[in-house]
Amino acid sequence: MDFKLELVLIPVTDVDRAKAFYTEKAGFDLLVDTPVGDGMRVVQLTPPGSACSVGFGEGLGVVAAPGSLRGLHLVVSDIVEARDELTERGLDVGEIRYMEDGEWKPGPHPERLSYNSFAEFSDPDGNVWLLQEVRRVGSAA
Repeated sequence: MDFKLELVLIPVTDVDRAKAFYTEKAGFDLLVDTPVGDGMRVVQLTPPGSACSVGFGEGLGVVAAPGSLRGLHLVVSDIVEARDELTERGLDVGEIRYMEDGEWKPGPHPERLSYNSFAEFSDPDGNVWLLQEVRRVGSAA
């Protein structure tokens, strides 16, 4: 039996502002933007190439405080290229860094080892995303 993560709800204060940010700056694909009933609206977007989407809306009940999510990972095969693409879209992405001997060092990991290079950005509400470089060959990580 497969258990696949399909959707992660993100707490936002302004649905239209969040939708614009995720489609225009982060480059996510819009799948759904629909009213579901009185005072309810569901927006679902998917990062390019991802099997998992993010969602937000109005009238969905309390998910969490806007800006409270930390460490949502977007896995990319080339962190330098990914960061460049996002900054060209106008997204403020932090510098690429890696951990060595318990300290952050600037730039991608010198050997470009998977799971070792990061850069972060925040949405307009302060939810924090991490780009993480994972260089997969075939099905191995």
